[in-house]
Amino acid sequence: MTIGLNPYLRFAGDAKEAMEFYHQVLGGELSMMTFQEGMNDNNPALADQIMHASLFVERGLHFMASDTPPEMDVRGNGVIALSSDGVAEADAETLTKWWEGLAEGGQINVPLEPAPWGDSFGELRDKFGVVWMFNITAVAS
Repeated sequence: MTIGLNPYLRFAGDAKEAMEFYHQVLGGELSMMTFQEGMNDNNPALADQIMHASLFVERGLHFMASDTPPEMDVRGNGVIALSSDGVAEADAETLTKWWEGLAEGGQINVPLEPAPWGDSFGELRDKFGVVWMFNITAVAS
């Protein structure tokens, strides 16, 4: 299948800071365009805000974001779930590193620890209010 499903995060003026933080934690390629660059908008309230940001970490992990103009309603960003498939030990290490990075300045709702189904599970709200769920599947022996 060539269709992709990409989360799109909406912020109230701090998209640049949020996306730079995610780039620092997750790595990948980050690109951003302000309203001034994208629309040649002379509105000083929006000129430096982000019209479109894209963080491509790797195939299957790509998300986008923008600041939301004041006339539009900003609602919660939902929940982003990251999980491994239990094939590669390195995936568990990567997800644990991302958990630790995203938790900085945030709030841990459910600690990342062994779950009744045998995987490690946790949930946190990062410092920008985005909720992340992690499920690290136990590697089959």
